[in-house]
Amino acid sequence: MALVKLLVTIVITTAITITVITTRTTTLEQPSFGAPDGITIRPSRFLAQKEVGEKNPNAADHCNKDPEICSLNEGGGNNSTVTCCNNKCIDVANDDNNCGACTNKCKFSQTCCRGQCVYLSYDKRHCGQCNHQCELGELCVYGLCNYA
Repeated sequence: MALVKLLVTIVITTAITITVITTRTTTLEQPSFGAPDGITIRPSRFLAQKEVGEKNPNAADHCNKDPEICSLNEGGGNNSTVTCCNNKCIDVANDDNNCGACTNKCKFSQTCCRGQCVYLSYDKRHCGQCNHQCELGELCVYGLCNYA
């Protein structure tokens, strides 16, 4: 008798679960102007997240059509190191794949500092990080001035 009650309880629970899952929830749909009758277009929830006038950070700048767009967007002006490489605005002073010029890739373990590929572990002018100079007479070893 207890087995029958258990089976009935499982069947009822399954039926209620299936009913709840398959019922359609009503959504408010805004009527589309200019669309044929009977067809409604629901607004996307992703459109509400973007502010008006906000630039998409993943969008390409398409600078091959207008090279000035890089200096205008980055605010560097005439002295800017931002240039158009492969249809993208790239700062050639700090980019390891475009160091100093487009497609000038730094070697493994090198870093681009001021448009030059340098080894941060052994360069006196860029010891451990870009633009960190060792004092006069000190050596840069393992990215530290006067190590050991």
